[in-house]
Amino acid sequence: MAEQKGNKQVTEQQVLAALSKVQEPELHRDLVTLNMIRDITIHNGTVNFTVMLTTPACPLKTQIENEARAAILSIPGVTNVNLKMDANVPSDRRIAGKLALPVRNIIAVASGKGGVGKTTVAVNVAIALAQTGASVGLLDADIYGPNVPIMMGLKGLPQARNGRLVPPVAYGIQVMSMGFLVPAEQALVWRGPMLHTAIRQLFADVAWDELDYLVVDLPPGTGDAQLTLAQSVPVTGGIIVSTPQDVAWADALRGITAFRQLNVPILGIIENMSYFVCPHCGERTDIFSHGGGERAAAKLGVPFLGAIALDPAIREGGDEGEPIVVRDPDSPQAQSFREVARNVAARISVMNLVPAPELKLV
Repeated sequence: MAEQKGNKQVTEQQVLAALSKVQEPELHRDLVTLNMIRDITIHNGTVNFTVMLTTPACPLKTQIENEARAAILSIPGVTNVNLKMDANVPSDRRIAGKLALPVRNIIAVASGKGGVGKTTVAVNVAIALAQTGASVGLLDADIYGPNVPIMMGLKGLPQARNGRLVPPVAYGIQVMSMGFLVPAEQALVWRGPMLHTAIRQLFADVAWDELDYLVVDLPPGTGDAQLTLAQSVPVTGGIIVSTPQDVAWADALRGITAFRQLNVPILGIIENMSYFVCPHCGERTDIFSHGGGERAAAKLGVPFLGAIALDPAIREGGDEGEPIVVRDPDSPQAQSFREVARNVAARISVMNLVPAPELKLV
């Protein structure tokens, strides 16, 4: 569509030509080639259009917006730009081919050992993704110690619909856990076949609504749960939660090796309990050393997704069913989880949209 403005005429072709010079920084392709430009209209020198991002959690959204706006304003005859940002999360195409699940991407969160705050990370990252506008589910596959219901402030049995469990919703995300079905005081002793059946049922027998991301919190270590997950569903990518000590790279190595043996692409490593900042004097202390997770990522050749501080407020939020990204969303700790979530979403977009021969899956 084109409108006359004096002796200058702005055309849709000019708009597309200008936007073809703007690259998506993560995908290294221009917005037009990626089919990210929608709904172009031009009226009296004003250009209206939508940029359809690959995730609402895009970490470089502002950069894309600024560059797209500047590109259009450089066209002779353009006097104003109305730019809308929207998002359409690309799907892991393997999921639709194997499962009748309305899920676009499955993210596995694991650790080489227990005690590193893996579930805390999974919960806060899942909520952080939802806070950007994405549709998110959280599956607690830590069968031996299902703590997600406590951290999400959820109690009681899920309702059933047409013979399937309906996941309760907390903080905008759908949640399912064996913790809803087993009394908290009951010890769970699972043999391999039982574990396999339980994890499969948490996928197949749950009435999940459409999800951009399903975050799966795995048991610590490497074992039957990881094997069952990889055999049951196409996992878009795996995350390893580590700690700052230099010896942490050995634990991270076990987790990375397990994912690689199961042909699960690696999204990256998160360093939890990275440092402590005194709430009274503001002095930073590296209680467990610092940078071990990042150094492990470098040694193992995988992305480093970010560092999370050791802070009592994070623990308190989890214990009281109000995670830090909800309780204190403007805090530095919440900002760290949001940064990690953005990095995870960006990595998934790259994996889904860059042709396989051009993408090195570590």
